[in-house]
Amino acid sequence: MTPFAYTAVQTVASPHAHGGNAVSRTMLRVQLALTPATAYAFWLFGWPAFFLWLITLGACLLFEFISLRLMGVPHIRRTLGDSSALLTGWLLALTLPPWAPWWVGVIGAFIAIVIGKQVFGGLGQNVFNPAMVARVALLISFPLPLTQWVTPLPLTTLAAPGFIAGLQITLAGLPPPDAMASASLLGYAKTELSRGSDLVQALAAGHAPLISWIGIRAGSLGESSALLLLAGGLFLLATGVIRWQIPLAVFAGLAIPAAIGHALDPAHYLGVIPHVLSGAAVLGAFFIATDYVTSPTTAPGQLIFGVGVGLLTWVIRTYGSYPEGMAFAVLLMNALTPIIDRYTKPRILGRTRAGKPLDIPAKKGA
Repeated sequence: MTPFAYTAVQTVASPHAHGGNAVSRTMLRVQLALTPATAYAFWLFGWPAFFLWLITLGACLLFEFISLRLMGVPHIRRTLGDSSALLTGWLLALTLPPWAPWWVGVIGAFIAIVIGKQVFGGLGQNVFNPAMVARVALLISFPLPLTQWVTPLPLTTLAAPGFIAGLQITLAGLPPPDAMASASLLGYAKTELSRGSDLVQALAAGHAPLISWIGIRAGSLGESSALLLLAGGLFLLATGVIRWQIPLAVFAGLAIPAAIGHALDPAHYLGVIPHVLSGAAVLGAFFIATDYVTSPTTAPGQLIFGVGVGLLTWVIRTYGSYPEGMAFAVLLMNALTPIIDRYTKPRILGRTRAGKPLDIPAKKGA
């Protein structure tokens, strides 16, 4: 008889069943959730907004391709096909002024993909949210083009720039006319406070909650409509892409101090509605703070993380020099994510939360 040949196999992990999900599917669902608000922003701010969005996405894909090529990564087309670079560019574009020049999108794409993502090792290895790294770097480096807002001019109106005019605005970097230049709600409130104005009187006209819900006011593409962004966030919750802990905690961390401050001194503190419906609050709560890689993995950790993002956003908006603080808050909490994970990690079966084996007493009579 021929003896059997045995091969020693070292088991390194238990078998796992695949849940059928994939990176590309998750990215696609997030993009679908962003589509209604993005399309509405295109209609609201016209062709320049569309061209800036397109350039930012294209630049992210280009820098992703170049980075993968330089690192010698095989199957580049498959890696590009996971849509992670596309989503990064999409989120970055939503944080930019609609009529920002083309080079803002290109530089932002380089910072997001090369510095914020690939330098750390690529998808799943980055410590900070790449889109927010780019947003903060652009804001600090180029404050003028990053704070030039325009009054919404719907695409269907006669005064809206056409295809060629929109292309010229984006490529030539033309500043918005004085008649169209405007300030975001948070920026306007910050300016009025610096002048010693009463916020209740300053915001009495033209800043009704309905305007914030439907987004017909100056701001970034991601401020276009809180209602459509909320609908997209609920879609992500319903499909299981994200969990409820981070969005709820972000809103709580932002709304609770806003309510307390406004109740104590409404003349100097914005109320809950302006804080929650303005800036990147809704976009950040559902689409940015919930990033798998840069947020905690456990439910308690996500609650701590979300509250921190919301609270820091309120602090920066209220006491900082910048009217918006979501990007800064997300990056600060990204840095704390490893610590949060360390102290909120789930208990392994048969071990304490510190990872030490349980002291199981022997049975009597054994």
